[in-house]
Amino acid sequence: MPRNRAASRAARQGFSGLCLVLSLAVSTATAQSQVVGGDDGRLSAVGQLTHWAAGGWRLGYGGLRPGGTTSGAARLRMPEMPPAMRLGRLVAAAGARRGTGQGASQGDQAAQVVSNSSLSGYMDFHFNNREHEDPVIDFHRFVLLFTHSFSDRVRFVSELELEHSLVGPEDEGELELEQAYIDFLLTRELNFRAGMLLVPVGIINERHEPPVFHGVERPFVDDVIVPSTWFDAGAGIHGEVGQGLRYRTYVMAPLDASGFTADQGIRDGRQKGAEANVRNIATTGRVEYVGLPGLWAGASFWRGKTGFAFPRIESQATVGEVDARYRVGELEARAQYAHVWLEGMDELNRALRTRGGQPGANIARQIRGFYVEASYFVLPNPAPREAAVFVRYENFDTQYRMPAGFQRLQQFDRDAWVVGFSYYPDPDVVLKLDYSVVRNQSDVIDEPNSLNVGLGWWF
Repeated sequence: MPRNRAASRAARQGFSGLCLVLSLAVSTATAQSQVVGGDDGRLSAVGQLTHWAAGGWRLGYGGLRPGGTTSGAARLRMPEMPPAMRLGRLVAAAGARRGTGQGASQGDQAAQVVSNSSLSGYMDFHFNNREHEDPVIDFHRFVLLFTHSFSDRVRFVSELELEHSLVGPEDEGELELEQAYIDFLLTRELNFRAGMLLVPVGIINERHEPPVFHGVERPFVDDVIVPSTWFDAGAGIHGEVGQGLRYRTYVMAPLDASGFTADQGIRDGRQKGAEANVRNIATTGRVEYVGLPGLWAGASFWRGKTGFAFPRIESQATVGEVDARYRVGELEARAQYAHVWLEGMDELNRALRTRGGQPGANIARQIRGFYVEASYFVLPNPAPREAAVFVRYENFDTQYRMPAGFQRLQQFDRDAWVVGFSYYPDPDVVLKLDYSVVRNQSDVIDEPNSLNVGLGWWF
């Protein structure tokens, strides 16, 4: 315990120091931008994907169209890419003011290096009022994203996230490195990346900044069935073939079946790149089609052995998922279906009950969930302000099919209606309000409804 506390203090001190340095750099760069000019760069790590556009690779939001333009239908209520903060502006301006000589040369060299780096991020905080519980307010996420271009073809992307405002042995907060990878951009069709990667499954896992989805909290399906944010160490290839057909496929560290549960499925099996066991390797991939205006459709998979904590048990997980988003005019719709097949769960349940510290282990052999959502933008004209009303239906069951000899727990067969409102005073800022009605199939256990209010932004 003392070691954990010391590590926690060191992590908090390190993160505080990092934030102090970054705040000084950002404030200075922001002030200096009035001298240097108004170019915001529009290159950001938010969106997390490198994509092909107009004769070359561009690191930034996937909704960007060739030539650097966006359209409301194309980006599916995905606001314009937040401007990257060009940390090199100050150095470049300082070098220009020095004129010629050694000082100018040093300033030019520093500007050449630093101007290839950018800082962006997103944050959100929530008010949650669940039935039969005290209401809470939570600064849920504080996320900083750093990118650096070593050259036109070698780039670094990272994402550091602090959840619930603080980290400690008795606190629920987490400090996580969700992304840290190098992109080697070779051709339009074939490129390589390696490091800490987001698993390319579902809509939300790679696109979870507050302005790009409705509702204060992420959909239940993207929490319980697809365990976002799902990330781990790995490597793989990506590219674009044909017109608007993109792919990503990686080998990654697998899930740990000893963390599977009856109510949360595979969520607690994520290793998160922390000395991850790779006795077996998982494979994952995604194909997306974005070739038609307003349409974004995809299919994803993940497969790997998961039983390394119990060497005699042959357990394996397979995840399959399909999704689509479409916007026409002021109407937007999205849908997603995800299914998880778990092999060897009868043996795993018995092992967890006898020696795994889970006497009530009751993990299913199949779990699945889906949702459909419709939204209508009621104030589309007075740009840049927008507002939308939405309704979403979800059905998610972590006890969908059980191993022989294990009883299905009805309280984990759930559905939910979520209705709400999103207001965008600026394309990069959103105020959210929603009410969630959750039900399950149990006759004795109720799910609490909740009223939620949130504010989120990115830059």
